[in-house]
Order: sequence, then structure tokens, then C-alpha cells
Amino acid sequence: MKKNEFLETYCEEVTPFSFYRDLFPTGSFERKGHFEDNKPNGILIEFEDDGKAKRETITDDLEALCKPRKGFTIFSPISYYGYQRSGINARFIYAMTFDLDGVGMPQIKDLLHQMKNNVIPTATYIANSGNGLHLYYVFKEPIPMYPQNQKYLKAVKYALTKRVWNGYTSTIEQPQVQGVLQGFRVVGSPSKFGVEYPVRVFRHGERFTLQELIDFIPDIDFSGLDEVRALEKQSKISLEQAKKKYPEWYERRIEKGEKRGRWTVKRDLYDWWLARIRKEIQVGHRYYGIMTLAIYAKKCGIDEDELRKDAFSLLEPYEGKTIDDNNHFEKQHIIDALELYNEDYVTFPRNDIAKLTGLRIDSNKRNGRKQDVHLERARAVQNIDYPQGEWRNKDGRPSAREDILNAYKKNPKATVNQICEATGYKKSVVYKYKK
Repeated sequence: MKKNEFLETYCEEVTPFSFYRDLFPTGSFERKGHFEDNKPNGILIEFEDDGKAKRETITDDLEALCKPRKGFTIFSPISYYGYQRSGINARFIYAMTFDLDGVGMPQIKDLLHQMKNNVIPTATYIANSGNGLHLYYVFKEPIPMYPQNQKYLKAVKYALTKRVWNGYTSTIEQPQVQGVLQGFRVVGSPSKFGVEYPVRVFRHGERFTLQELIDFIPDIDFSGLDEVRALEKQSKISLEQAKKKYPEWYERRIEKGEKRGRWTVKRDLYDWWLARIRKEIQVGHRYYGIMTLAIYAKKCGIDEDELRKDAFSLLEPYEGKTIDDNNHFEKQHIIDALELYNEDYVTFPRNDIAKLTGLRIDSNKRNGRKQDVHLERARAVQNIDYPQGEWRNKDGRPSAREDILNAYKKNPKATVNQICEATGYKKSVVYKYKK
């Protein structure tokens, strides 16, 4: 492809292994089979023809990352604990990466010109993914992915995307802003044009500190950031203290092992949003329409199979909106967007969803009443419906001991496993109260 030939002239092409070894130096991940290393790993995702994801752990030898692939495969410059590419599992981020779509020869020439003249930062690596480019800004030192850090990194990436993605570097007018956890086509794997045209990568610039990237967006207020703080707020309270101070929380989260609670919203929200993005979404927002559908699906308890069916039903109408040949809407866009079917994103801000999709979302109305007045009226209605306060559970929640003893009363010959299944408690708790 002409873009590769042009990049070869101004940059140095490197092998997939050389690229990933530079990105993840030896010792970044756990050695294969050495669980005692207690280190995070990379997570690669390869998508099958039906859109289902196959996850693969990448250890320190990078062997699995660099083997030949036939399908659409993505990988993020982040290390994780566990098997899910979620914010809560993320440990370190090694590079900030931007997916620049709608890049032809005029745009790639202007991109390098802007980098040369410090209009935008010079990417450490540039990967040719087909119709677009992936710009890797590799950090001098990996940044811990603590929750507060992720908040700052998101703000930096949003602001830099709007600077890098401009009228001269892309034929697509609306920048497609992506999160910091976003995965990108694996170098050496098939590009959008197929196996015959693998993703190739070229070394172009130096490594960065986060502050050096922030210097390119002076119009954004990052006061108090300086460098992203590598400090994690540690709780001062022990589990023993928590058991005494918050007995219900301890029983629910520690003894029963339940996940953090949240409201499950009625599916009306999901159906309403699906109808809106089917009819109202515009070019430049199609990816985000499906991304936010995935968020609402998780929020509303919609099954993943139903979500995938609904999302892929949008492929043909969304592609029908295409105006620019460099901006086709493809199956890979849907697969990528569905990655946000994840608990980490159920609290994604409504304003961000509106901004990304270009669709206005009005807040729930209280008919002009202030919150305290609104709640007072709601309680008044509740008291009319339940004059004796029947809606309250005045006896409180049964204790673990009561639950387990009652279960044994109903089935004296039950095994520990059966009691665990009936009550939801862990074996250690059942043994504690077993007669």
C-alpha cells in the first residue's frame, strides 16, 4: 500500500516482536507458568466470525502475541490482573494510543508535517491498520491505572484526540473519541483489507511523560494534575473493624461474596435507546451508538446474545449512511463497541453519552419541584398506600446464623454444598454455624 511506502521513507519499520518488546520491556508481565511472580499480564482478544470473543493471556515471552492470526484481533497497551479487560483489573498503561480514521495520502503527509512542526506530538510509533492509523505515544515509565488516574487519563485522551484528529489529518469531520482501555488491531495481524495486508508498524519519535503530552493542550485546565499521581488511597479500616462497624456490608460482601450493589434499570431504557440509535444516529457517531447500547444493555440486565443480535441488525442501515469511502461502517466496529458490555461502564455519565452519540438526553423531570419537596410528596403517596408502614422490613435482615440453621431445619440431611446453594453463603460460613 502507498501509505506503507511513504512511512518507510520517513520512519523505521520494526517487527511485531520488536515493537511489543519495546512497549513491554522484559519483566513487565508474569513469566509463563510462574504464578509466584504475582505480576499482571496482557489480554489479547480474537473475534470469531459470529462476533464471539476468544481471550488469550499474554505472558512475558510475548510468544502468543506475535504468532500468526487469521481473524480480527485486538490488544491494548495495558497490563491486567485477571481475565477481563476492565478498569478495575487494569494495573499499568504503557502508551496512550489514538485511532485515526479516514487517512489517505494527503492526510498522512499533513500528519507528519504537523508532527515535525510540533503542532501535534510526534508519535513514538505509527501503525497502518488499513483505512486509518494507530498513533502510539509510549510512556517513559508505565502509569498505574488507579481509579483517579484513569479519570485524568481519560480527560487527557479526549482533549488530545480533538487536537490530533483535525481537518487536515482525517477526511472525517467528527473526531471519534475513545476510552483509555480501548484495544487496537494487533501488529502483524490482518488489517481491514485482509490477511494479505497485515498491520505494519513504524518507529517515528521518542517516548513521553504524561506532562509532555499535556503541554500540547494548554487550553485545557489540568490544575492539580502535574503528573498523574501514582498514589492509591488505602483504607485505614481492617476487616475485623468493618465487621463490627458495618455488619450488613460485611455479611453481604465478605461472607456471601456478593459484588457491589447497583440498581438494575427496567429494559424500557434499553428498548428506547435502541429505537433512537436506529433512527437518529448520524455518521461520526455510529460506533458510539452501539457502544452506548452495550452500556445500557448491561445496566438493564439484557442478555449478551440479545445485545449482539440487536447490534448486528444495525450493520446494514449504518453502512447505508456512509458518504466517504474512507469511513465505511464494518462488522469490526460493532465487535469493538460491544467490549463496553461490562460492569465498569454502567455508571457512564449521561452527558458523555449524549456528547458521543450526538443525541440529546433530557434528565428526569420533577415538574419544577426541588428534590426535598419531590421526595416529601413521594413519601406522602407511600404513606397513603401503606398506612401501617408495611413496606418496611421492621425485623431487619436475618443473620447468617439464622439463614443457615433454618436451611438445616428444612433439610437436616443436606450437605454443606447444598446449604451453600440454598443460602448463598460460602462454605467457611456454613461450617461456622453447622451443628
